[in-house]
Amino acid sequence: MDPQVQAVVLAAGMGTRMKSKVPKVLHPLGGKPLLWHVLHTLDEAGIEKRAIVVGHLAEQVKAAFPEEKNWFLQAQQLGTAHAVAMAREFLAQAQGFVFILYGDTPLLRSQTLQEMLALAQETGRGVLLGAKVADPTGYGRLIRNEEGLLAKIVEEKDASPEERAICEINAGVYCLPKGNLWALAKISNNNKQKEFYLTDIVEILAQAGDNLAIYTTPDPDEILGVNSRRQLAELEAIMRERKLRELLDSGVTIVDPASTFVAPTVEVGQDSTILPFTILEGETAIGEDCIIGPRSRIAGSKIGNGCRIQESIVLESVMEEGVSVGPFAYIRPGTIVRQGARVGDFVELKNSTIGPGSKVPHLSYIGDCEIGAGVNIGAGTITCNYDGVHKHRTIIEDGAFIGSNTNLVAPIKVGQNALVGAGSTLTEEVPPGALAIARARQVNLPKKEKNISKQENP
Repeated sequence: MDPQVQAVVLAAGMGTRMKSKVPKVLHPLGGKPLLWHVLHTLDEAGIEKRAIVVGHLAEQVKAAFPEEKNWFLQAQQLGTAHAVAMAREFLAQAQGFVFILYGDTPLLRSQTLQEMLALAQETGRGVLLGAKVADPTGYGRLIRNEEGLLAKIVEEKDASPEERAICEINAGVYCLPKGNLWALAKISNNNKQKEFYLTDIVEILAQAGDNLAIYTTPDPDEILGVNSRRQLAELEAIMRERKLRELLDSGVTIVDPASTFVAPTVEVGQDSTILPFTILEGETAIGEDCIIGPRSRIAGSKIGNGCRIQESIVLESVMEEGVSVGPFAYIRPGTIVRQGARVGDFVELKNSTIGPGSKVPHLSYIGDCEIGAGVNIGAGTITCNYDGVHKHRTIIEDGAFIGSNTNLVAPIKVGQNALVGAGSTLTEEVPPGALAIARARQVNLPKKEKNISKQENP
């Protein structure tokens, strides 16, 4: 997009109907704060120059987005035009067009912003985003003049019966050329609420013969904002449906969309299948030809082609091609499972690497461990990685075989092709090719008869 395009995001509202200690724009939708979605839309549209106006709990909002540089404070909430005016220093640098939008409209698409800008550049006019809805109750109606330009916005309480019948409503997003910004200073608070309303700019410009054009979005859902927890849940459902449609259209099989939850930041490859009751979150990427689920949760992880993950949790980890996980495995952050490896039922992995073709089939805890290729880990194996103060690593080299019910007390190394007898507790290094057994010698004691005294009846 034109580098002279910039944006002002209004994020100062208190959000009292949310009934929360958290600023409204930080409430999560699809796993990300509401404001994140708006900023992401600007990124996708190529709008890098932007200012954010904050007010209620401003420091919390700023802390959540440390990469943003242009923050402006609206200490008193005196209306939307007053909020824009707080960014006057930023607006003074405008060279081309300025978008004004809200931090609680997470469904807005980057394509819509691009279309608005294209219309503004074509006509040389400011552009307001509108939408046609079946039920316009509660929204301001857009009144067009004979040329189809915006004459005014009429709020429902002030509308005549004919105006209330209009289904084209104000979405509140503006794309204004630098030449329109003068009108911001003309907005007054001469109203019952004594607030400065941004919508007043429409009539100010119209009276000057500079009517705004209207871009009507084909998707009215994208204008929806969040003012309550109920609305947040409604938008969550819309965002989830959007993402599932996108995946289905791209060649992903979703067996039951009603029980499948996929964040908008997730990527899934062609011919992969998502089974019911599966949750995919964060910056997760799933390759092609995978089967995920049922009842699985994957967050912030990379899953290679041809993987099978069933009834398991995978967090901030990497599964290379052809990996099998589950059922009932728990893969914790920092884990890498190499190509063709298998992680079976009731296995917990943490900050470990499982080498190519290795197997941790069941009932084991592997933490802070480096496992080579072709290793077999017997059932009940535990890496004792914590001494009460520090974490220590375990190294198991290629081809080693660890017998069932083994405790490996880290730091420790098991050499290449070594064998560890079942039931061992190891505290020392095992050389390559060696057989290590560390358990007490079995002792069988003969059975002794118990001397049972009998009491006579009195």
